[in-house]
Amino acid sequence: MPSEMIHVDHKLPEQIGTLLMKLSEHGYEAYVVGGAVRDILIGKTPEDYDVATSAMPEEVISVFGEKHCHPTGIAHGTVTVVVEGVPVEVTTFRVDGDYMDSRHPEHVSFTRSLEEDIKRRDFTINALALSAEGTVIDYCGGVKDLRSRLLRTVGDPEERFAEDALRILRGLRFSSEHGFRIEKETARAMLDRKESLSDLSVERIWKEFSKLICGTYCASVMRRFFDIFTVFLPEITPMKGFEQHNPHHIYDVWEHTLAAMTYVPQTLILRAAVLFHDIGKPQCFEIGEDGIGHFRGHPKVSAAMADEILRRLKADNETRETVVLLVKAHDVPLDPVMKSVRRRLAQYGEERVRLLLEVKRADISAHSAKSAYRLSELSRFESLLDQAIRDQLCFSYSSMDINGKDLIDLGIPSGVRLGSIKKQLLNEIIEGTLKNDKTALLQRAQALWENCQ
Repeated sequence: MPSEMIHVDHKLPEQIGTLLMKLSEHGYEAYVVGGAVRDILIGKTPEDYDVATSAMPEEVISVFGEKHCHPTGIAHGTVTVVVEGVPVEVTTFRVDGDYMDSRHPEHVSFTRSLEEDIKRRDFTINALALSAEGTVIDYCGGVKDLRSRLLRTVGDPEERFAEDALRILRGLRFSSEHGFRIEKETARAMLDRKESLSDLSVERIWKEFSKLICGTYCASVMRRFFDIFTVFLPEITPMKGFEQHNPHHIYDVWEHTLAAMTYVPQTLILRAAVLFHDIGKPQCFEIGEDGIGHFRGHPKVSAAMADEILRRLKADNETRETVVLLVKAHDVPLDPVMKSVRRRLAQYGEERVRLLLEVKRADISAHSAKSAYRLSELSRFESLLDQAIRDQLCFSYSSMDINGKDLIDLGIPSGVRLGSIKKQLLNEIIEGTLKNDKTALLQRAQALWENCQ
């Protein structure tokens, strides 16, 4: 019997409602299950809806017709049904066999019982079913756990994590995203079975971890479960407890990193950049004669380590390249003068300069009060940046009032010399010694060309 049944006022998407009702009309049970039900109960709009049914796969196909069905996971009971152009995964109630690879059951058995299907799931908050009429069916205490903001496995946590080690990271992600407390035995089992994460593909790890670090509560999760993250990020191990011996710092390297992550917007690129920005510090540490700790060259070392980590985890190239650039540049001065603004725009482009501002703000905010003045400098830099963009100031070749053809028309042959002259012209514009005016640029280019001959 369900431990609880409640009614929710939530209008399902029309296609989902149609699918549930059609299966019901043919005599089958059908429910929205899993994360969508959890999201509805916490007031979040689900990103997608999964449906579970008592109908066997061939019966699902019979109800909707072969032209509307795709056997995308038929061995595990899943048929993708296209309803009014929207694909929906419909899976037969099932019971999983033994797991031998920390990921896949050796076999699955279909069942007509919703309760048996529900009790094979990972966490109680995901072990919920919602009928077309709005009734939530709860066999595992998930509704109570949601009210208590508690994350707990269905049944024995050791068994759940032995079945699929990724559930460890999924649980930590839920805690990071929603602030759920992790039940004592569930937390213990996560730590006990952490080494099984090594059996997972890096793609699966990165997919969960990249969501986890974007959570509102990621810092507290990464602090409490540090040992789990070292399994696939061994490079962070020296950061914990590494004192900086510097008056500008009040935390060790790891705690500084976690503090900085709370100050940066919740996007993957920014969170990853802050996570890795000081990862090379332990390798670069030295004590000066004055007893002050220094980390000369750590941005370059950290960037190289970030690049290696993101390649290993198979992050996409754009994410990796942007994160590595931000890590390498996080100590670059952003002086609040227009010349500096234009120079950084020429060097990185507007989008990355704005990202760099966020990384530097977070980094400084996690320093001691001695560094607080630098935040006002960043604000002045940002105001000048806004002005430069608003006034369409020149900081790139594309915004110069001449192009390569204009220089060739002066008699300057295409090639290295032309490129060098064009670069010199842009530098002088940025420095403020040359107007971005076609006549002035051509005159200066002519003089530079004559000096080259």
